[in-house]
Amino acid sequence: MNLPASAPESNVVSINVGGRIFQTTKQTLTLAGTDSLLSQLATESTRFVDRDPGLFSVLLYILRTGNLPARSTSFDIRDLIEESRYYGIEPFLIDSLSNPSQFEAFDLRKSVILPLNGRDSPSTIAPTSNGGGGLHVAHGSKITSFDWSLRRKSTVLTNFSAVDSLLEISPGVLAAGATDFPGLQIIDLDNGGFVRTTLNWENVATTTTSTVQAVGSSSEFLFASFESSRRNSNSVMVYDLSTLLPLFEMDRCDNYGVGGGDSVIPSNKLRWIRSCNLLMVSGSHASPSGVSGHVRFWDVRSRDMVWEIKERGDCFSDVTVSENLSAVFKVGVASGEVYYTDLRSLGGKGWVCLGEEKKRSLDERKGVGCRIESYGNHVFCSKGNGIELWSEVITGLVGNASRDVLEERVFRKNSFAADSGENKITGLAFGGNRMFVTRKDQQFIEVWQSPSRGV
Repeated sequence: MNLPASAPESNVVSINVGGRIFQTTKQTLTLAGTDSLLSQLATESTRFVDRDPGLFSVLLYILRTGNLPARSTSFDIRDLIEESRYYGIEPFLIDSLSNPSQFEAFDLRKSVILPLNGRDSPSTIAPTSNGGGGLHVAHGSKITSFDWSLRRKSTVLTNFSAVDSLLEISPGVLAAGATDFPGLQIIDLDNGGFVRTTLNWENVATTTTSTVQAVGSSSEFLFASFESSRRNSNSVMVYDLSTLLPLFEMDRCDNYGVGGGDSVIPSNKLRWIRSCNLLMVSGSHASPSGVSGHVRFWDVRSRDMVWEIKERGDCFSDVTVSENLSAVFKVGVASGEVYYTDLRSLGGKGWVCLGEEKKRSLDERKGVGCRIESYGNHVFCSKGNGIELWSEVITGLVGNASRDVLEERVFRKNSFAADSGENKITGLAFGGNRMFVTRKDQQFIEVWQSPSRGV
């Protein structure tokens, strides 16, 4: 007997949202997860949702592509957040907003101002560890946290008169330290700022306390730069990131005699270089004879220092490392110019000036207070109340198609226009598709985004 073939079930789903019909596939809806409303709609026969169709169109686009559509700029971020929570797809909205690939360095605009309570200006800022575009701000003795939607999440009071080092080591857990207060405190934000523990440098050579100069981390380790209260010794302590137990110390410097001040300059910046499994430590110090400093690279596994750059003359005002560009960058304290040295051939050409290299008096201080940071394929350097953006232009290759050996490296500079009357920039930080800027004597944070990407 020949039975009539039954019609195959259609994979296309029609959904009526606020009177507007949307068509998509069951596969697209199930991407939202089994607990989401959209996944449930894929299996229901009646599909009517009494919500805003314009907002739904944005969320459906995100579900399809993982990116924000250009039309999202016409909606309020708070409405999108509310709708994403209703449909159960808030993580997709977070990813689309905070995806670093959405970061448009050449199209950044000041989009949001985050006001702070009190009279204190920000002393340091730290992006959230998940890269979601949230931020922690230390101002005075307080730490204020903003979630990915830039809503103020919490403000906690610390034991510090001012926080100088700040890092989120896991969601809701901060490592905080100060140059005038002993110990690195591990602060639980979800428990009202409760101090879980305080990490100290157990300096067996002295009985003095030690203060925190810098903090950093990798996927396995927490790093803290300590200096003794007498300022005659310093070290970088390495802790297990999961247990916070001390493992060992490195980069230790002591000076109990006369002179040799350069040997006990503490490291005030720590940067983990994941591609090389190296820790970059750097520090500088001004004296009557000029500014001197160091940039050292440590292999944490072997506990060996693999390279050291000793800085004199036009020493750095700030230094950073870019894994994407395979280079170390500095801004000279005397010249105010940006320099780089290739990370793949340390000790080769040395520092190469990217700006107009002129013979300057070392008594000049054009770079004092300048900050330099890398993000993605770009380097950002604050100059007064403005910002220079440096990007590499590939001009030639040696050999076949290898990009590891460059015949020449050329960097192009773009400058962000600074409004007249704006105060000097004191800090730069990056997270997701955002740049955060702090300014002298200002009780707020500037948030910069691309208008075509942000909402």
